[in-house]
Amino acid sequence: MKAIITLKTDREVKENAQKLAGDLGLTLSAVVNASLRQFIRDQGVNFSKTYTMTPELEKIIETAEKDRKAGKNISPIFTSGKKMIDYLNS
Repeated sequence: MKAIITLKTDREVKENAQKLAGDLGLTLSAVVNASLRQFIRDQGVNFSKTYTMTPELEKIIETAEKDRKAGKNISPIFTSGKKMIDYLNS
Protein backbone atom coordinates (compact mmCIF):
# COMPACT_ATOMS: atom_id res chain seq x y z
CA MET A 1 0.00 0.00 0.00
CA LYS A 2 1.36 3.42 -0.95
CA ALA A 3 1.14 6.59 1.12
CA ILE A 4 1.51 10.17 0.01
CA ILE A 5 3.92 12.55 1.76
CA THR A 6 3.52 16.26 1.16
CA LEU A 7 6.51 18.44 1.92
CA LYS A 8 7.66 21.93 1.11
CA THR A 9 10.98 22.71 -0.53
CA ASP A 10 12.37 25.44 -2.70
CA ARG A 11 11.30 25.10 -6.33
CA GLU A 12 14.93 25.21 -7.49
CA VAL A 13 15.89 22.42 -5.07
CA LYS A 14 13.05 20.24 -6.36
CA GLU A 15 13.88 20.92 -10.01
CA ASN A 16 17.60 20.26 -9.54
CA ALA A 17 16.86 17.08 -7.57
CA GLN A 18 14.44 15.86 -10.25
CA LYS A 19 17.00 16.54 -12.98
CA LEU A 20 19.77 14.72 -11.12
CA ALA A 21 17.48 11.79 -10.33
CA GLY A 22 16.48 11.63 -14.00
CA ASP A 23 20.12 11.74 -15.08
CA LEU A 24 20.69 8.72 -12.84
CA GLY A 25 17.67 6.93 -14.30
CA LEU A 26 15.60 7.40 -11.16
CA THR A 27 12.48 9.25 -10.14
CA LEU A 28 12.53 11.76 -7.32
CA SER A 29 10.13 9.45 -5.46
CA ALA A 30 12.66 6.62 -5.70
CA VAL A 31 15.38 8.89 -4.28
CA VAL A 32 13.16 10.04 -1.40
CA ASN A 33 12.10 6.45 -0.65
CA ALA A 34 15.72 5.28 -0.63
CA SER A 35 16.61 8.13 1.72
CA LEU A 36 13.75 7.25 4.07
CA ARG A 37 14.76 3.57 4.07
CA GLN A 38 18.35 4.58 4.90
CA PHE A 39 17.04 6.81 7.70
CA ILE A 40 15.09 3.86 9.14
CA ARG A 41 18.06 1.46 8.86
CA ASP A 42 20.52 3.91 10.43
CA GLN A 43 18.01 5.36 12.87
CA GLY A 44 19.59 8.71 12.23
CA VAL A 45 20.67 11.20 9.63
CA ASN A 46 24.28 11.68 8.61
CA PHE A 47 25.30 15.21 7.72
CA SER A 48 28.81 15.65 6.47
CA LYS A 49 30.97 18.69 6.00
CA THR A 50 33.22 16.75 3.67
CA TYR A 51 33.93 18.74 0.56
CA THR A 52 34.12 17.05 -2.81
CA MET A 53 35.63 18.47 -5.94
CA THR A 54 33.51 19.18 -8.96
CA PRO A 55 34.40 17.32 -12.14
CA GLU A 56 35.58 20.63 -13.62
CA LEU A 57 37.97 21.23 -10.72
CA GLU A 58 39.26 17.66 -10.96
CA LYS A 59 40.08 18.24 -14.66
CA ILE A 60 41.88 21.51 -13.91
CA ILE A 61 43.97 19.87 -11.18
CA GLU A 62 44.72 16.88 -13.41
CA THR A 63 45.93 19.19 -16.19
CA ALA A 64 48.03 21.23 -13.76
CA GLU A 65 49.59 18.05 -12.35
CA LYS A 66 50.47 16.79 -15.84
CA ASP A 67 51.97 20.18 -16.69
CA ARG A 68 53.99 20.18 -13.46
CA LYS A 69 55.38 16.70 -14.15
CA ALA A 70 56.26 17.73 -17.72
CA GLY A 71 57.85 20.99 -16.55
CA LYS A 72 55.33 22.90 -18.63
CA ASN A 73 53.57 26.17 -17.70
CA ILE A 74 55.75 26.62 -14.63
CA SER A 75 57.22 29.98 -13.73
CA PRO A 76 60.71 30.26 -12.25
CA ILE A 77 61.37 31.02 -8.59
CA PHE A 78 61.77 34.74 -8.02
CA THR A 79 64.10 36.32 -5.50
CA SER A 80 62.41 39.72 -5.66
CA GLY A 81 59.18 41.35 -6.68
CA LYS A 82 61.01 43.31 -9.38
CA LYS A 83 62.29 40.10 -11.00
CA MET A 84 58.76 38.71 -10.96
CA ILE A 85 57.32 41.85 -12.58
CA ASP A 86 60.10 41.82 -15.19
CA TYR A 87 59.34 38.18 -15.97
CA LEU A 88 55.60 38.86 -16.26
CA ASN A 89 56.21 41.83 -18.53
CA SER A 90 58.55 39.91 -20.84
